[in-house]
Amino acid sequence: MPHYTLSLLGFGNVGRALARLLLRKRDELRARHGITFSVTGIASGRHGAALSPDGLDLPAALSVMDSRGSLATLSAQPAPPDSSAFIRNCGADVLFESIPVNYTTGQPAIDCLRAALEQGMHAISANKGPVVHAYHELTTLAEAKGVKYYFESAVMDGAPIFSLFRETLPAAELRAFRGILNSTTNLILARMETGESFDDAVRYAQSIGIAETDPSGDVDGWDAAVKVAALATVLMDAPLKPQEVERQGIRSITSEDIIRAQSEGKRWKLVCTARRDGERVIGSVTPETVGMDSPLYGVSGTSSIVQFETDVLPGLSIVETNPGPETTAYGMLADFLNAVNREN
Repeated sequence: MPHYTLSLLGFGNVGRALARLLLRKRDELRARHGITFSVTGIASGRHGAALSPDGLDLPAALSVMDSRGSLATLSAQPAPPDSSAFIRNCGADVLFESIPVNYTTGQPAIDCLRAALEQGMHAISANKGPVVHAYHELTTLAEAKGVKYYFESAVMDGAPIFSLFRETLPAAELRAFRGILNSTTNLILARMETGESFDDAVRYAQSIGIAETDPSGDVDGWDAAVKVAALATVLMDAPLKPQEVERQGIRSITSEDIIRAQSEGKRWKLVCTARRDGERVIGSVTPETVGMDSPLYGVSGTSSIVQFETDVLPGLSIVETNPGPETTAYGMLADFLNAVNREN
């Protein structure tokens, strides 16, 4: 029975959800998938890092985070001073990366994933930045090293988007997609439909941890633009940078606009699209009103949807309802299983 050593780079909401999921699925992984594992390294941006070749105590690591302590207290050797040293010394077969996204450059996540691949680790990432800024480089490197770079959780959390095309739609050409890919703006617009102001809706999203202290990445459309670029880059083989996606956020939508749309039986949505136009792909993120005849109309709250148009399937939709860190963690677990299953 193969045993895999795992390391977690990033131990925020997603990293901790992954740790809990691994603990919950441990017996199932052994019984149904013939896999055992131990976690040899955990690194957090604010709570230090821990390394142990014999395996760390995951429940203890979660307790340390709950008490806002230092992971270094669990380390069996000197705690690494930075991410580079952590990757060099974790001795893992698989790196799970869930550090904050950098829309502009994809760093430092790109360097971390590159370092893991260079050492022969499978690199499992929840990060959109490396997909749009280094997909081809990292995929080529992974192939050369005989390992996998997978990133299912980069768009729509644990919903099978990238693996859908990679595994189950051979010879299907993606011509276009359209959807709601940013859950924060979808929630804000839904709250505004109940009479809340834009500012109050943003504050609510911040209070439940959906929006950052600086919500501009969501409300100005950057997060959505990165996701459009990621889908176009991977699924349409059309390298597209976020800056090349036509982008307009939702700041300009007023309560009067919401009421007017409601009177017409419509709703405002931040709609993400990409379409092949000859040799190029054109992407956009723009607020639109949609009617009840649109599948986007009923996607509310923090839910998401993407509709695909291919040369063989004219309409294929995936809807994800109210995702959270647990669904993102599941996407990473699925990537891990898919990566190691391809070794056999």
